[in-house]
Amino acid sequence: MKIVTSLSFNGQCREAFEFYAKVLGGKITAAFPYGEGPPGMPADPKIKDWLMHCWMDVGDQSIMGADMDKPWAPNIDKPKNGFDVTLHTDDVVEAKRWFDELSAGGKTGMPFGETFWSPGYGSLIDKFGIPWMVSTQPQAGWQPKAAG
Repeated sequence: MKIVTSLSFNGQCREAFEFYAKVLGGKITAAFPYGEGPPGMPADPKIKDWLMHCWMDVGDQSIMGADMDKPWAPNIDKPKNGFDVTLHTDDVVEAKRWFDELSAGGKTGMPFGETFWSPGYGSLIDKFGIPWMVSTQPQAGWQPKAAG
């Protein structure tokens, strides 16, 4: 089984996924615009270039996305809440780079730094309105500096 997060955008899906692919080293394997849908599928000209389906692989993980218009997703223009895309790594330098790049143009929730549970953790909302948590997994025997 694989659980895949699907993110909704309002016309920024392609830009967001190209950004995520660059930051995370991912590969976009599908990006289907509404204007290239099956014959007979109505596509309002204003959304013909929006993506109805986007898929990106990062290592053995994946993330999906699509652009949604207000009639399909009435709250699409509201802040996202109730979820975070969470990245985990054993490398605090990699985690910090992800955090810095993803937070550029967005809003920091919790600045990246050591916590009592992690040698490097931070939360943010990126420039596309998507909430992220970036976490470094502690190595065996790790203790926070304040405790050591």
